[in-house]
Amino acid sequence: MEKSYPNDTFGQMLYTDQLKRKVRLSNPPKRIISLVPSQTELLIDLGLEDRVIGITKFCVHPEGLIKRKAIVGGTKNYRMDMIHSLQPDLIIGNKEENDQKAIENLMKEYPVWMSDVNTVTDGIAMIRSIGEMLEVGEQAEKIAVQLETDFQTPLERKGTCVYLIWKDPLMVVGKNTFIDQILTFGGFENRISENRYPKVSLDELVEIHPDYLLLSSEPFPFKEKHIEYFESHLSETKICLVDGEYFSWYGSRMLGTKQYLSNSFS
Repeated sequence: MEKSYPNDTFGQMLYTDQLKRKVRLSNPPKRIISLVPSQTELLIDLGLEDRVIGITKFCVHPEGLIKRKAIVGGTKNYRMDMIHSLQPDLIIGNKEENDQKAIENLMKEYPVWMSDVNTVTDGIAMIRSIGEMLEVGEQAEKIAVQLETDFQTPLERKGTCVYLIWKDPLMVVGKNTFIDQILTFGGFENRISENRYPKVSLDELVEIHPDYLLLSSEPFPFKEKHIEYFESHLSETKICLVDGEYFSWYGSRMLGTKQYLSNSFS
């Protein structure tokens, strides 16, 4: 990650985030707000809980954190009054998960470092960048090296799949997404050829006829009751509830992804 000491800002440093933006920071920040659950978990796993002062209502890991920290809203809508009262010296967000306009407003008043994670490689780079920026590079490097080892060799092929993230309308995971790469690593062939998160009809699902239909726990919380519905239309497809955190969280949660994929579809 590029960094430099500007001549006109003694005691500060410039960092380049994953949107290629220059972010000027005191070194290191002491009052951090995280607007992304997976990155919040990473910060805690890097030993930075005492420096995290604000999180979202979806930052459920580690257990009990939402009782110990100020809640600044969700990942899209923020309590600006709360953020202002906390006086952060760094806000950490993500291009896909956070609302662009709201983030741009925050950028006018605070240093905001943004991640942009579409691949496992992006996720590992994000971990290293945050580790260096917050002076916990050694801890971040241990996680990064382990992930490079874990994701070096894809798992054995399981079959074709469609991964559902929403029920009404039905929305699926397409190409050029982090989840698609996790599916490929896990031995699945994603039958959705469109990019990002297209809508599909039930008839289209039937026509695709995947070996697996994966019902994610997030953002829509698919439950056991939904399995019967899809089984009535896809009698030869294996319908599985899956933990969306292991497919979509790109921080330290990735340390458990290989084991989860290995054990859940054996």
